[in-house]
Amino acid sequence: MRSALPRIVVALALPAVLLAGCASADKPAADTSTIAAADIPAALKAVTVTGDVGKKPAVKLGQTPTILARSGVIVVKPGSGDTIKTGERVSVDYVLINATSGKEADTSFGRQPASFVADPAKLMPGLANSLIGQKVGSRVLAGVAPRDGFGVDGNSELGFTKDDGLIFVLDVKSASTPLTKATGDTVAPAAGLPTIKDGDSGPTITMVAGAKAPTTTVTQVLIKGKGPVVKSGQTVSVNYVGQIFGTNTVFDSSYKRGAAADFAVGTGQTIAGFDKGLVGQTVGSRVLLVIPPAEGYGKAGNSQAGIKGTDTLVFVIDILDAY
Repeated sequence: MRSALPRIVVALALPAVLLAGCASADKPAADTSTIAAADIPAALKAVTVTGDVGKKPAVKLGQTPTILARSGVIVVKPGSGDTIKTGERVSVDYVLINATSGKEADTSFGRQPASFVADPAKLMPGLANSLIGQKVGSRVLAGVAPRDGFGVDGNSELGFTKDDGLIFVLDVKSASTPLTKATGDTVAPAAGLPTIKDGDSGPTITMVAGAKAPTTTVTQVLIKGKGPVVKSGQTVSVNYVGQIFGTNTVFDSSYKRGAAADFAVGTGQTIAGFDKGLVGQTVGSRVLLVIPPAEGYGKAGNSQAGIKGTDTLVFVIDILDAY
């Protein structure tokens, strides 16, 4: 079953990179994280980047079009922070240039920094590999060959064809390791709520016989995480299971899919019970939500997930990250 929760993106270019981040199938993606100086493409060496780290750089190509037959990385200004490892969540400010036209395709400067996981299996390989092994605080110039970038499909939204390379200037702001499960202090739940037990495929929910469904969202912290507080407008990364109140019907589970879900909270882009129940919680927490129809999917329900307009929903949610 597809997720009953919307996948919300927070910035234009980098989510497009995330979603289109598969290289062409005929060749493996190059590992640009260990490219020696002598192996940096000459076309990338000809790119000039000026300006202070933390402010939008000026980028000038050596020639237009700039052809990138292979990917490469140049550290424009080294940072002094921790070294980025595969699988860490990184926060960057960036400028993206179309190597063929020389035109700026997008930038985060003046907006919210972009945040994503540095893993070539989950992110555009050329972008992920350009960051792995770099230090926080660095300004990195990355040249991404077409096959390591948008691949055979290109990206029409950003004006890239399948033959266009990408040139990124990336100011690395932070790096952290996302949690894989709820971690913190156990909290005793109030009496009368569904009971939760960990299983092989995530938490299992057992309803209390004869319990009445609430008329407003009930929020019960089961594990109190020690991470930062989730703020309105942030995107959270969560694992969750959803079940219809009073039944054994599980309508959705990210645990069974083996992939966390990312979505914005506090902005009305997901069901009201999620906005109400997750904003103000801490990263690392496990939260039980019991959500009536009015703060769930309303009278229309969600036919795709098998939810009727009269169904109250029970969610168990592990908050793994917020950014």
